[in-house]
This record gives sequence, C-alpha cells and structure tokens, in this order.
Amino acid sequence: MKAADFAETHVDADESEFDALEALSSVATATAALLLRDSGLYRRRPESGRLPIARRDELRLDVDGRYPQHAASGTLRDGLANRMQWMARLQSTGPATWSGSIVYRDRTPAMPPYTQVEISVLRTGPHQPRRARVGFSGGSTVPITQLYDYVSASFDPVEFEFDSTPDANPSLAIQTHAHPNHPPGMPIETLSIAKVYERAGFNVSVAPQGPPIPVAGAGVDGVWSDTEMHDAMQAHWSRFRDQAQWAMWVFHAAMHESGRSLGGVMFDDIGPNHRQGTAIFTESFISHAPAGDPAAVAWVARMRFWTACHEMGHAFNLAHSWQKSLGTPWLPISDEPEARSFMNYPYNVSGGETAFFEDFGFRFSDPELLFMRHAPRSFVQMGNADWFDHHGFEEASVSREPKLALVVRVNREKPLLQFMEPAVVELKLTNISRQPMIVPKDLLEDSHHLTLVAKRGRDPARSWSPFASACHEPEVRVLAPGDSMYAPIFLGAGKGGWMVAEPGVYQVQACLHLPDGEDIVSAPMELRVAPPAGYDEEMMAQDLFTQDVGRALAFDGTRELSTANQALRETVDRFPTRAVSTHARVALGMPMRRPGKVLRGPVEAPAIEAMASRPEEARALLSEALINRQDGAAATLGHVEFGEYAQVFAGWLAREGEMKEARELMTTACAALEKRAVKPAVVAELRRFGEGLAADAPSRPRRPGKAKE
Repeated sequence: MKAADFAETHVDADESEFDALEALSSVATATAALLLRDSGLYRRRPESGRLPIARRDELRLDVDGRYPQHAASGTLRDGLANRMQWMARLQSTGPATWSGSIVYRDRTPAMPPYTQVEISVLRTGPHQPRRARVGFSGGSTVPITQLYDYVSASFDPVEFEFDSTPDANPSLAIQTHAHPNHPPGMPIETLSIAKVYERAGFNVSVAPQGPPIPVAGAGVDGVWSDTEMHDAMQAHWSRFRDQAQWAMWVFHAAMHESGRSLGGVMFDDIGPNHRQGTAIFTESFISHAPAGDPAAVAWVARMRFWTACHEMGHAFNLAHSWQKSLGTPWLPISDEPEARSFMNYPYNVSGGETAFFEDFGFRFSDPELLFMRHAPRSFVQMGNADWFDHHGFEEASVSREPKLALVVRVNREKPLLQFMEPAVVELKLTNISRQPMIVPKDLLEDSHHLTLVAKRGRDPARSWSPFASACHEPEVRVLAPGDSMYAPIFLGAGKGGWMVAEPGVYQVQACLHLPDGEDIVSAPMELRVAPPAGYDEEMMAQDLFTQDVGRALAFDGTRELSTANQALRETVDRFPTRAVSTHARVALGMPMRRPGKVLRGPVEAPAIEAMASRPEEARALLSEALINRQDGAAATLGHVEFGEYAQVFAGWLAREGEMKEARELMTTACAALEKRAVKPAVVAELRRFGEGLAADAPSRPRRPGKAKE
C-alpha cells in the first residue's frame, strides 16, 4: 500500500466534529480545565465502513498527573497485518497541545515510517468526554490524522493475588513516617503495594485474600524449597494459566530452605510463560533491623514492603537499577547505580541504606516508569515476551590490567556432550593480582552480576537466565592472590527455554559485572553436542526438551509436574547408561529423600498436603547415579555439583543411620575427584566432611547456578 493510499483511508470522517467541539473547549472555564487530567489511555474510534477491530489502536498520553514522563506511545494499524508501535518524547506547544519526535518505532514494511506526532486534547469540562487528535507526519510520507476517545486514567489493568502462610508477616502497606529516616517533604500517608503500582500507571485490583495457607499439622518443616514454591503456584493460584495475562501471584512465607540470606524470589518461568509470581520470605534478613535502630519495628515493615515491591517490579520486566544498559533494550537506557528506586538495593548506594531511605520516595525511577507505561505491552505484561534477554560484550568495560581472570569450562577431556545430555558448565574466577581482593560471595552464582551467552552456528546468540531471580543479603569473601572460586551453571534450560539442546557447535562466553563497574570477560569456549545415536533418542528428545522437564532438572525435581517425572522415568528406563539418565536419577531421587509439601485444595480453603518420603526409591536412584557411576557423574554434573550432591546424599544416609555407607560414599567420591585431578584443597574439604559426618549433616546442596540467580 502506498503512503498516500494509507493516508486517504485513515482520515476520520468526523474530524470536523472535533474541530467544532475544539472551538467550544476554548471558551470552557479555567476551573473546569483544572479539574481534568489529559494523561491516560485513549482508543481510536471505529471508522465508518471499517470493522471494530480498529478500536485496538491506542494512544498512551503521559503529560500530567503523578510522575509525568512527557511522552506518548501507541499502536497504529491498517487492517490485520500492518501495524506500527511507536513512542514519542513530547513538549508542550500550547494549552492541551504537544508535539515531538518519534524515538521508538517498530513497524511492518507496508506502514509509513512516520517520525513526528502532534497531539491535541479536547477539554470542554469535567463531565464531558475527552477526545484526542493525533497527527502523524515526517519520513517523506503523507501526513495523517487519527481521533481517539478517552478510556481511563491508567494504562493497563493488573490483578495482584496475595497469599501467605500463618508464620509469615506480610507488609502489604506501611505508614510513610513510621520510621524517622525518610525524605523531609514526604507526605504522611498509609501507602499500599497496590497504590505504588497505581502511581506507576496501572489500574490495580487485588483478588480477595483467602485464609492463610495452614502449615501446622502438615508433618513437614516450615521452610520452602524452590520446587515446592513453583508447584504451589501452579496448584493454588486462582489465575494461573499457560498464557500471558495482567495478573501476578505474590506468596509470603517465613523462610526459604537456603536460610536467612534469601529475602525474595521472582519466578521467571512457569511453563512457557514468564514473570508471573513472586515469593517473599518475611523472616529472612529483612526481618533483622540494624543494632541500635531507633524504630526497629518500622524498619522491618519497610524492608518487607520494599522487598515485595522490588520482586513484583521484576515481574513487570524491570531490571535492577545497575543493569539497565545490559542486553538489547527497547530504548537505550543508562545504568542508575544511585537511583532511589524500588529496583535498586538500598545497601548498594553511596552512604548505604541510611542514605538511600532518607531520599527514597517509595517510587520507581523515571526510566522505569517510562518502560512500564510506554514499552510495547508484550514487554511488560506478565507471561508475555522477554525483554532482558539478548546480550553482547562489545561494549564491556574491560580494564587493560584486570585483576581477575574468568574461565568457562566443562569437566572433561573434550567439550563434547552426548545428545540429550543437559549442559552444565563451570565458572572459574581467579585472582591474578598481587593483592587480596574482596568480592561478593555470590559473584559467580548471581545473574545480577553474570551474563552468560551461548550461540549455535549462525543462530542468534541467546542469554542464559535462570528460572528464578533472588534478593540476597550482601556478603563478601576475600580472594587471595592465585586463589580461585568456582560455580556450576545449569546452562541446559532457563526462562527462555532450552539453550543447549540441538546437535551442533556452540560458542559459550561469560561476562562478570563487578560492583566497581569493571567487566571481566571470558574467552569463548567451544561446546559440541553430538547427534542422536538413533531414532529412539530422537523420539525421546521430543518429551525431554520441554520447559517442565527443564524446570524439574533445574530445581532438583518436582512433586507436581507429573509429565516431567514421567519423561524422566522413561529416560532412565530406555537409556540407563547415557549421561542424561544421571541427571534424571538425581531429579527423581532428590525429592524422595525426605517428606515434602504440596499445596492442595480450592483457593477458598487451601491446605498443605504432606508428602511422605520414599527412602528405598531415593536410595536406589541416587546410589546408581552417585556411587555406581561416579566417574560419569563427576563429568556430566561437573566436579562442584557432584561433590555437593555426594555431600547431601551422604548426609541423608547418615541421618538414616547408615553411617558406614555414608562415609564410604564420601571416600569413593573423593577418590573419583582425585582421579580427575581436582584441586587437592577441594578434595581435602570433602574428605573432612565425610570424616565428620553425624546425624545433623546438611540436608540440601548449596545449589549455585541452578535455582538461584
């Protein structure tokens, strides 16, 4: 379609009506005009002779009200196939009129490449319907004019559903002056989570809160594993769907099984849909006020409130304040390491937490508001497209004399994976300077710091993103000169699907983003995936390379996803000697070691169902994986994870009264790692663990790089 033809079909027949009403609005009283806000959502009127589908064309005007961004965005369509998504920065050119350049444009080829917009709003009085006229021009095209009707002051509806356990203490609202450390001019008010997001531009509804999810009498511990939380979300959230929707589940529990250092988790992926739920652990480090704080109770309530808003912000696809420049964003965005935003860490800014809260207005930053209000809706809506997913290292801030060296490797002679073998890589960070270095303890385990990319052949590069992003208490460690730290990464699958699955050659590269702004980039590692050994493997792969199986492998099993467990059992039965079966046995056996919990029942009357342990099945599966096939397990799981799984299995055997078997397991595991030339200090630490085994041995692995971000 020619631009002139497009313009001819898109001139509204009733534009003259707008002109007449605009003349009336010029004589409206100043008082009436002051009662109106022009910002909000507008939709285009159906044109005569055209289907009502044209009403999908939207205008998002953002020029007044709370935190105005002086921007407009929307969609422009021609029929079903041709469309343009756009955003413009605006300047006022008169009463209720604005103009500006289009700074973002995503269009089909047949749509003209407009570069300018002019917007005017008809305001005749507080009880009159508002209309907006938008003129598109520039780009060597014929100008057109569109008319839009006012719909609402918010840009999108969103529903929050809050659930909690009785031992949790949610802070769904706080009093802004309850703690003396606050901005001097902050209004005194009761601020709710819903109001925070209403001010960000959303029409928030809160689902009726059901009774607390009972824990007492369940016969299990009161802490939650990643598997149990993901299973609970699918079983209990009333709005759970395998589709994109403006809805989010927020679950408050007392403690995660990893301990007090984990304050909250945003679920990146449930099935094929991302960013649909969060968990807040109210009795974690966020419940411990600093010694001598003048209002400890208010400090705790504020931190619980901040953590919930922070994790929910991730579900709107917001990156951390210091991560915005990573990836291929919707618009070029600069990092905001000093931002007083829900998306920054209070303890990361200059002056620490005290400096943060004395200037924190309980809001998101302007770039974050711009994204939530004006990015394409698929980027923002829960369960829809990824935004923070493509990365490259061309612009990495690399020092000419780096003090750290990063290596990506696999623990085998040749970097070759069998077909269907889940990819586990190991990161090694070494202090190559002459001075001790203080680094974050979770530097290699936390994708807040880590970008990991895999590229197969000519396919686009894909960035690894774990299934959950976590908010941890900051800790540091000292890395002496020549010393190294290690972490395994389950690269096989993540929130973007299976990253390393198809046969071929992959280039894998990592970049660490240090707190001081320096980047440490690894050399690319070539990783090859072998072709299938036969037709049976090709058929099995169709059931294995699913998101449910990926999640079960990443979270050490599931009690809820029966199809995933079925695929893993079939894998073990049909391919007992292949590397993939080691991963399958671990994922099947780990949940069986001990009692667990699954959330059951209707939303109105939820209950936690205790799941009995199945020790004989667990022993058989884990023994085959970690004892009978130790050398293969060390290769496919990686040395670090193999050692951790061996510790967990040995600890469980010790608690079951099988002390001899537990110590023999650690002895043979150490021998297997020594044979593979693992660092002697690492083997010695594992040997000390085996010699000191007792009935209170640890019950879970540290799990770096799999479920933790």
